[in-house]
Amino acid sequence: MTVELRHLRAFLAIAAEGTITRAAARLHVTQPALSRTLRQLETHLGARLIDRSTHHLQLTAAGHAFQPRAAAAVTAVDEALDPARAGTWPLRLGHAWSALGEHTTPLLRRWKQEHPDTPLQLLRVDDRTAGLHHGTVDVAVIRGEVGLPAEVNTVALLLEPRVAAVAADSALTRKARLTLHDLIAKPIAVNTIAGTAALGLWPPDDTPTDTIEVANTDDWIAAIAAGHAVGITTTATAVTYPNPAVAYLPLIDVPAVTVRLAWKQPPSHPAVPDFITLARQLIATAHGTTATA
Repeated sequence: MTVELRHLRAFLAIAAEGTITRAAARLHVTQPALSRTLRQLETHLGARLIDRSTHHLQLTAAGHAFQPRAAAAVTAVDEALDPARAGTWPLRLGHAWSALGEHTTPLLRRWKQEHPDTPLQLLRVDDRTAGLHHGTVDVAVIRGEVGLPAEVNTVALLLEPRVAAVAADSALTRKARLTLHDLIAKPIAVNTIAGTAALGLWPPDDTPTDTIEVANTDDWIAAIAAGHAVGITTTATAVTYPNPAVAYLPLIDVPAVTVRLAWKQPPSHPAVPDFITLARQLIATAHGTTATA
């Protein structure tokens, strides 16, 4: 049997909806036809993808492993066949927040100057890998330690100093610099999806008593601006998300965050190597260093 795009769409719909009934309605097919399509895919792969033992279907271990590959394949086909993109093949740069901070605009401008025939799309994806894991981007900006599979290459670009984010009318703004201890009286806003700050930054005998969990940068800033919490981020956030209700202050007792570019091998776009080279050269020049291999 030859696997077709409909087999992948069927599997992804079932995984997303949790039942054959809802997945069939979503795809406008009958339930028996959808079940047959799923069985054909499982037979081809030689593995059970969906656990059918409960009313709400669950992915098996093989299903979880196959899901990002299936999603990446469907996304690639959809983009290749998108009439709006006929004649162009954009390079997709993903980021979870702040992109490359102060270097973002210079990089976008340089790329347009040197590669006018290859549009560069900047995509914010609320995900630890900024969309790389699911194949929705070609290159991703990664901050901090993120578990990546063996087929992903990375290169370190720069170190970003940490800063504390507090409400602009907070008493903490009376200080020129802050420490971790200065923050523990307030709840800590923690981005559980893609943030780099966690309670593990504090020593065990001097930790905050409360946290506020958020899922994206917008909600993180809103909680801080309202005075409900304080946060820890990097200098890139202060550049990318200025807000009159939020003050960003140097945080002196926390290590800087490593910013990396990550891409799959082989690259999903032929311009990936050129982009990596340009990004490294531009940032090395800005910091007065030399880009190394």
